[in-house]
Amino acid sequence: MRPKPFVPVALDSGTPYVRDETEGLVWHCSRLRTLYADTDRSQVVYHANFLRYFEFGRASLMRETAYSYKEIEESGYIYPIIQIEVSYFSPVYYDDAVCIYTRPSLLERVRLRFDYVVTHEQTQEIACKGFTRHCAVNAKKTPVEVDEKTAYLWKIFPG
Repeated sequence: MRPKPFVPVALDSGTPYVRDETEGLVWHCSRLRTLYADTDRSQVVYHANFLRYFEFGRASLMRETAYSYKEIEESGYIYPIIQIEVSYFSPVYYDDAVCIYTRPSLLERVRLRFDYVVTHEQTQEIACKGFTRHCAVNAKKTPVEVDEKTAYLWKIFPG
């Protein structure tokens, strides 16, 4: 099954934000070029490495928009992943340039979710789509309310 088209249009020159013309949602864009180590024997990016791309997109979004994940951890909060969903649509090969689009999508009292779309940079063909859901915990691994710094990201993220 083919995904809905993803048509990113820059919001402002020089910013990492785009609006998907198909659904009207705003996304943060990170770019990278795939490494040889990311591929499997068939020369295609190994499916689990897209989870690393999700992390790269999420960390870039947080660092560039609000607070780095490192700062959040230093303040006593940890956000382990409790759920992942990924759908794959087209292969990515060694040295391909990709765009990782990330957005904060759901904020609950102790949980939060990020959505992702990974595309080929040149064609914007969708390689995969997915999400990660996280639970806020303290240093003792006890679930706690999402910290103010992280919740701030949901408040300031462009609509």
